[in-house]
Amino acid sequence: MHVSRRPPAEKRSFTSPVIERVIAETRAKIADAELAWLFENCFPNTLDTTVTSDDGGEDTFIITGDIDAMWLRDSTNQVWPYIPFAKECTKLRAMLRGLIARQAKCVLLDPYANAFYKDASRESQWKSDHTEMKPGVHERKYELDSLASVLRLAAGFVEATGDTTALDKTFLAALEKILDTIQNEQAGTPEQIHPWYSFARTTPNATDTLPNGAHGNPVKRTGMSRSPFRPSDDSAILQYHIPANAMAAVALHKIAHLVQKSAPALGTRSQNLAHEITTAINTYGVAQARSKEKIYAYEVDGYGGHVLMDDAGPPSLLSLPYLGFCTTEEPLYAATRRFILSNANPYYHRGTAASGVGSPHVGMGWIWPLSIITQALTSTDDSEILLCLNALKATHAGTGFIHEAFWMNDPKRYTRDWFAWANTFFGELILHLASCRPELLRRSLS
Repeated sequence: MHVSRRPPAEKRSFTSPVIERVIAETRAKIADAELAWLFENCFPNTLDTTVTSDDGGEDTFIITGDIDAMWLRDSTNQVWPYIPFAKECTKLRAMLRGLIARQAKCVLLDPYANAFYKDASRESQWKSDHTEMKPGVHERKYELDSLASVLRLAAGFVEATGDTTALDKTFLAALEKILDTIQNEQAGTPEQIHPWYSFARTTPNATDTLPNGAHGNPVKRTGMSRSPFRPSDDSAILQYHIPANAMAAVALHKIAHLVQKSAPALGTRSQNLAHEITTAINTYGVAQARSKEKIYAYEVDGYGGHVLMDDAGPPSLLSLPYLGFCTTEEPLYAATRRFILSNANPYYHRGTAASGVGSPHVGMGWIWPLSIITQALTSTDDSEILLCLNALKATHAGTGFIHEAFWMNDPKRYTRDWFAWANTFFGELILHLASCRPELLRRSLS
């Protein structure tokens, strides 16, 4: 018999009756008892354990879990599966509106920072980093997907609820800052010998700092925007990160339509930038694999250099249909997917516990459940989806929660006990299957 690991009811201040109903209804559709238990634990984990809200619910701060700071990327992903239920739940809607407001304030504080503290007086453990650290900033690794995440959350919220009050003056000021930053980072190295952003850290880990005078490896203008750091918080090899640019293009396109009436100049800028980035991805972001197939590169530099791999966490190449950049049927994505889920991808690992994509962030041999969830969300093959569900069920190490990574031959060796994004993302997968492929959930897993 499985014992729920959720906290007592009195502590679940943001798990609303609507979410409780969704949990109960979805759990009833799952035949496998362990999978149902895993869903019940994981889906509300962000609401159970990571949310604080002030000013009557209009200022929301969300930590990642075992790191007491808010990442723009993680906080968006942590609440994304709750958005469809916000229209009918006032409390949830206010919480999400408060998160949009908090993210906008973070961008205005520093658009190049990836993670922030709730209290500006908090001293960062990274205060000695060689970059422009400001009070309230936890870490200042610039990742394009951080800014794209802010836009994605706002657009997704308005589309789901019809509530445009979140797109207030503060958000529009943040949007302008985001557009300025993305466009500044379109400049190639010859145009910008001394870039707007630089970062270095005194560290033995090469992936935690930037080469070439803290500016990263050189790039040539393409229309894409630089992302010196990857969504994993690791430094890029080549600074045009294809998945982050794809995510940004989609988010810019969506936000453009939503602000066109209230801020037409910003709407036009957003739309034009989305088109420019998309064109650049299709022009410069495609390379030839050893199989001779054309695939999306993971990173490029505009000079003809490219990195062929995929990392675990979205935005990844595997996640492009999930992000709305393409469909699963498009030949270029299909070829890219075959590459990613094969030994041709240096970070695809096959172990006795499971198979999946890992990340340089924790090293070789470690598989990330985020990648297995992404694989299932982007699959149209029932047998593949069931394989992913079995892998997720077999690798939570009896904890009832999803971890950052596990050793490919031993799931009892894992990183991060409390990683709310992974938990919520798993819940999103189960909700997706309950809606689109309920027959899969009615099966007992191995």
